[in-house]
Amino acid sequence: MHVLILGGTTEARRLAELLDGTPGLTVTSSLAGRVAGPRLPPGEVRIGGFGGVEGLTAWLVEHRVNALIDATHPFAGTIGFHAARAAATAHVPLLAVLRPGWVPVEGDDWHEAGSLEEAAALLPALGSRVFLTTGRMGLAAFAGLDALWFLVRSVDAPESPHPARMEVLLDRGPFTLDAERELLHRHRIDVLVTKDSGGAATAPKLTAAREAGVPVVVVRRPPVPEQVPAVAGPEEAARWITELPHGRAFPTAG
Repeated sequence: MHVLILGGTTEARRLAELLDGTPGLTVTSSLAGRVAGPRLPPGEVRIGGFGGVEGLTAWLVEHRVNALIDATHPFAGTIGFHAARAAATAHVPLLAVLRPGWVPVEGDDWHEAGSLEEAAALLPALGSRVFLTTGRMGLAAFAGLDALWFLVRSVDAPESPHPARMEVLLDRGPFTLDAERELLHRHRIDVLVTKDSGGAATAPKLTAAREAGVPVVVVRRPPVPEQVPAVAGPEEAARWITELPHGRAFPTAG
């Protein structure tokens, strides 16, 4: 039985770890290749895109994939829709691993935005020293805010266009609450921008912001394909895979 896992997320790596060594099971993890030096999961790994729906469909058929897991980042964009269409065409069972989003609690000062551009438009009224944790992609949305200063945290160095007044912090989670508190204090941050990525690895910044009275601009998640079965974590996905009939026929073209 061959399982293809889409995503370089924590959930995708954990799922590969849970399935590693299972008799009769081959696991291939597919990473987009947007991060230099990614943390590789066990098992077989491929890096790079498939070439759209047609390319992914062909890969599923050529490599005789029996189950497809979409464990990509909540902001991965179109890959979820591509996976849904490819799985349907190749007649391969599909499961999505959807990390639960963050929920505001008492004391939070959250401002929702539908996009990075909307988030940028909110900033001048909220603060002047911005902690930007949306990654290195999409910094062009903030490039025109010359009156604001940005601390940009990302795994890899960002490229232009980006804010004129910017300091870059190269780091990757998980982050501790004490470290986030110190960071906000040291850089005199008065507004935080984040995507609703969910999960525990980067959540401490929200607690630190709440404690410091720092407003948070939260970019809402993009839509996901309807009618795709989903679970919240890798353990549930692993159970779903083990319950699939191992004798299932390989997909064929047509």
